[in-house]
Formats: sequence, structure tokens, C-alpha cells
Amino acid sequence: MAAKRQRQVDEHGLAETGSERTCAVTRAVDAPDRLLRFALAPDGSIVPDLDRSLPGRGVWLTPSRETVAKAVSTRAFARSLKQPVTVAADLADRVEALLLRRTSEALSLANKAGRVIAGFQQVDAALEKGAVAVLLHGAEAAADGRGKLDRKFSAIQRDKGARAPIVAHLGIEEISLAIGRPSVVHAALIPGGLTERFLRAAERVERYRSAPGAPGHDNPEPNRTAG
Repeated sequence: MAAKRQRQVDEHGLAETGSERTCAVTRAVDAPDRLLRFALAPDGSIVPDLDRSLPGRGVWLTPSRETVAKAVSTRAFARSLKQPVTVAADLADRVEALLLRRTSEALSLANKAGRVIAGFQQVDAALEKGAVAVLLHGAEAAADGRGKLDRKFSAIQRDKGARAPIVAHLGIEEISLAIGRPSVVHAALIPGGLTERFLRAAERVERYRSAPGAPGHDNPEPNRTAG
């Protein structure tokens, strides 16, 4: 079945069904929202199109750093579009920076909506109340403080039969700027639509960094860390 689906694509990576795309590097087929789209700008350069909204022809890739880097080194963009294009050598880094910025922006929106709790003691108290949906640590956070909160959160969520998503790839400075408070090392988000939006953005970064190079890789809790 997978082989049959993989053959049902045109030269630009558009599946015959109109609802799937194929990666220009791996040739694997998946839904558009599980891939990264790159658009051809008027000046002939390749630009990331994270919202899949830019006009014109596009190239689709597995959402992993490895695949984007390979697309650059193997001239996959020019081959897919059948014309010369300009591709930044650091395109994989640029994509990651954009994904991280999306995560910070989502955190800022959640904070403005009152969904964010900052500070070790405040987060610990919120955990006791069972009010935490996502745990957030600065990448530089000390292992002991982080481990205590992680273990408590994981145990609480396990008793509920719920996920225990833990995000730890934003720096302390990035979290602090997003929340508008100095030196935020530990934070938590309470349930809500903007919290889900933040988690989707954060998980997208994690998938980009860890995906093995093929769409469909299933990692239901990419941000959950061990205590």
C-alpha cells in the first residue's frame, strides 16, 4: 500500500488525490501538515513556508534538519522545480530558528491570556492542584530542580491517564523575554487553546531536531523527558 501511494505523485510532489505531498528527498508521501513546504520567491531564492500559504510552486520535505540539509547538499530544490534556484547554505539552521521563534511567540500569547505560571514554587503549587497541562524548563535549568518537577508532573498525569508533555529546548532568556519577566527558569502552562498552540509549536521543533528522515515517524510525546 505504501509503495502504491508513493507512486501516485506528479513531478512537483503533488499526490494525485490532491491531499498528500511527497518529500523531494526521501520520496515518501504524507499529509501537507506533516511536512515542510518551501516556496520559490520571485528572485529565484528558496524560502521556508511554515504556514503553507505562499503563492507559486513549492517543494515539500520531511520536517527534519537532516532532510533539509540533504536537500541543500544534493540540489533537490532545483531538481524538483526543474530550474536554477538560490538556496542558502544554512537553510536548515534558518528553518530551526523560525520554528523556535514560533514557539516563543506562542508562549507569549499564552502568557498574555493568563495561561502561564512562572517560578519554581509557583509551578510546584500548581502541580499540587493538578492545574498543569505543560511543564516548561529553560534549557540551562539545573537537573535537580527540573527532575523534582518532572517526576511530580509525570506521576500526576500518569494517575490521570494523561500525557505529561515537558518542553526544555528554549533558553532561559527566550522564556523570560516571551513571558516578560527576568530569569524564568521553570514555568508551566494551564489547559487552554493557546497552551495547545504552544505545545504544537514546541513539538514541531522537537520533531525537526529528532526526526529520522521519514514522514510518518510516530513519536506521540516528543517533549516528554525522563526525570
